Formats: sequence, structure tokens, C-alpha cells
Amino acid sequence: MEPIRVLLADDHAVLRDSMRAFLGMYPDLKVVGEASDGVETLEQAMALRPDILLLDMAMPNLGGLEVLRRISKDLPDCKVVILTQHEAPAYILPALQAGAKGYLLKKAGGGEVVQAVRAVARGESVLHPSIAKYVIEAAVRGTPEAGQVPPPAALTDREQEVLALIAEGKTNAEIASVLSISPKTVDKHRASLMDKLGVTNRAGLIRYAIENQQ
Repeated sequence: MEPIRVLLADDHAVLRDSMRAFLGMYPDLKVVGEASDGVETLEQAMALRPDILLLDMAMPNLGGLEVLRRISKDLPDCKVVILTQHEAPAYILPALQAGAKGYLLKKAGGGEVVQAVRAVARGESVLHPSIAKYVIEAAVRGTPEAGQVPPPAALTDREQEVLALIAEGKTNAEIASVLSISPKTVDKHRASLMDKLGVTNRAGLIRYAIENQQ
């Protein structure tokens, strides 16, 4: 049987190196390539046609969510497993709606990643336990009633990313660094968020993000 061909996409070289070394221990898995930003990920995916793409959500140049959407459209046979530190709702549901077959957190052990890659390759879906709990609760809550604030899906991809990072307590400078944009652009996204969500300050944005995660 041919090994499962995996493409690693993360902007941190240390993580890619460790993941490549770990996956290389298993004869049924083969890392066929690496990418350090969103544009390179698309190029590598089109050239290599991997079975599985292990993708971080916060990628430079082109965000992980947009990469996911393009892969789902142009390479439907390539199954995407998100491997990220972000567990805010602004990331989770849009990723699953865009076609992710798995959503893991970087705090997961290497064995969990291996099991997830194998499961997704078999056609299954895999969620980190805390993510599964949130998705189930969101399904139970259903859609917001009239008069409530807009759900995360009503925001743009970048606004969802900025909101998630605000909820994690990051400063404008830190958000700018993570997303590879300028602090001025972060300010513009934050202003747009406050306008769309009907809040007047950063605390309101954090409260919105937390309420949509509970």
C-alpha cells in the first residue's frame, strides 16, 4: 500500500522540522513537501497533489482560511487538517464550513496528529476534544435569533482572524506581527469590527468573542 502523502504548511520552521521528523518515523506516512506561507502552500499543493495538507490558520501572505477554500475548490482530493494554536470560534466554524476534515490544536501530542492524518485519509473527520465540544454546543444553540449580534461568519476572513487574536489578549502590534500586516491596518479592521458588531471599545469585542465561544 502506498504511504499517505503529507504536505506541511506552517510559518515556523522549527515546527515543520519536528513534524517532518516525527511523521517520518511511520512507514505509512510520507512528508512530500513543506510551505512557509499561504501562497507557497497553494503552489506546493498544486505541484505535489498530496493526500493530506496539514495547515496552520495564521499564515503570512495568504491566510489559512483562504488557502483552505482554494484547496477545497481546486484540489478536492486533497484533504485538509488544520493544525493551529487558535481555538476561538472565529476560526473553527469558518474552517469547517470551508471544507476542513480535521481541526487539531498544536498542544495535541504527535500521536494524535498521526491518528488524525490516518483517520482523515480513510475519509473520517477529526476534531480536537475541546473543538468538538464547542461545535456540538454551537449546533445545539442553533442560529442566532433576530436582534442578536451577527455571528462570526458574517465577518470577513481577516476580521475573523483579528477578532480571534483580540480575544486572546494580543495587542495591535502583536496582531500585526502574527498576520503580517501593519498596525494601522489592524486599527482599520478593529474599527470595522466595532461598527459591524455594534460595540464601542476593545472590551466589547472581547466580550463578543467570548460569548460566541461559550
